[in-house]
Amino acid sequence: MDAIHGDSLPAGRCQAGEQNQHAADAEVLFSWNIELRTNEFFAFFLALIGGVYGVFLSFDLLLLFVFYEIAIVPKYFLIAIWGSTRREYAAMKLAIYSFAGSAMVLIGLLAAYATAGSHSTSLIELGHAGFPAGFQMWCFPLVFTGFAILGGMWPFHTWAPTGHVAAPTGASMLLAGVVMKLGAYGCLRVGIALFPRGLAPWGFSVVGFGSWRDVFAVLAVIGIVYGALVALAQTDFKFVIGYSSVSHMGFVLLGLMTLNQIGMTGAVMQMFSHGIIAGLLFAIVGRIVYDRTHTRQLAELETMHLSRRLPFATGAFLIAGMASMGLPGFSGFVAELQVLVGAWNVNHWWVAAAGVGLVVGVAYTWRALQKAFFADALPTPDEHPRTGWPKFEPITWPEVTGVALLTSVSLAVGLYPKILLDTIEPAVKALLAGGVQ
Repeated sequence: MDAIHGDSLPAGRCQAGEQNQHAADAEVLFSWNIELRTNEFFAFFLALIGGVYGVFLSFDLLLLFVFYEIAIVPKYFLIAIWGSTRREYAAMKLAIYSFAGSAMVLIGLLAAYATAGSHSTSLIELGHAGFPAGFQMWCFPLVFTGFAILGGMWPFHTWAPTGHVAAPTGASMLLAGVVMKLGAYGCLRVGIALFPRGLAPWGFSVVGFGSWRDVFAVLAVIGIVYGALVALAQTDFKFVIGYSSVSHMGFVLLGLMTLNQIGMTGAVMQMFSHGIIAGLLFAIVGRIVYDRTHTRQLAELETMHLSRRLPFATGAFLIAGMASMGLPGFSGFVAELQVLVGAWNVNHWWVAAAGVGLVVGVAYTWRALQKAFFADALPTPDEHPRTGWPKFEPITWPEVTGVALLTSVSLAVGLYPKILLDTIEPAVKALLAGGVQ
């Protein structure tokens, strides 16, 4: 199997850029209330966005890595300065995991440069280098794992929920909606594209695994089920969304490991879809609900009757929850269906296990919806006979605009997926034609 052509992945850059733009616009709208060191907040915010764009636009491997590192530094400060729950711990944990993964990637990239002997770090030239099969067998898992750490792969996922919860709303949206996609994009753009023979069978079996493809597919499935089960047990509203992100990112990695047209197309589509939907969920929970109730504990939210006091938040979370569950009409349905069909063509057991995660996903979404918005727990208006419930701040236009933007994008792609598929499918076909079978 030969390396793919360096220009065969415009889909990843195109859809990543579009999703990055939509997510960034919405994150600015939901950060409108930042008062502490506002200039510095948006400076770090824009530096992170610039790093992300640099990763998606780079044709040079060294430049891609530099921008990848640039995107890590602002994350630390956004969480450590403007975060909330255990913010220093969360920021440091995110930085350590990120730099550990980066170190693995750097070792692999230096080894690839030395082995290629071309005196160039161009992705196009390295794509034609024809690395030896033995080299690819050890370099692929190193690079893929390094990128997958930032993509939330189990068991290296623990930085993600902690970071999501501690980060301010805009940074949470950015972390789940954009930054985690850097890891997934790196897995595809560098790991699979440059080292396709690393996915070939070993020629022997270890505990039932016959290739790195089997190993990473099983880790992806475990992440899907594990993330969903842990989300089901959470008492903190934001932790529910944080662990759901781990579960949904598992579909991206599973789609990549199918190594077929429909599965990998679904993986790229899921990168886009999860970025939009996760951003919407974090906006609702972190900005609209938390900034008014000053609590994320589901037990405390049960007593607030939010369905009556915050009807906009209730409706928005209901729609976002349906999108997260993958109901038809939303982008998540198209993405996850393609991943499951692609996985079915490879291994039926992967689909059966992932199906368990989908069912649990429905359970944790409806549990959170019921507890946060539709619970019948006391107190009631009878405890405030003269004034009724204390009033919350009214919903602002930036919040309405942000919710409408993200919802409409998910619906547009879900109802007419051709918008993205016309770009994604030819690129995936070109990648597969390059030898990744």
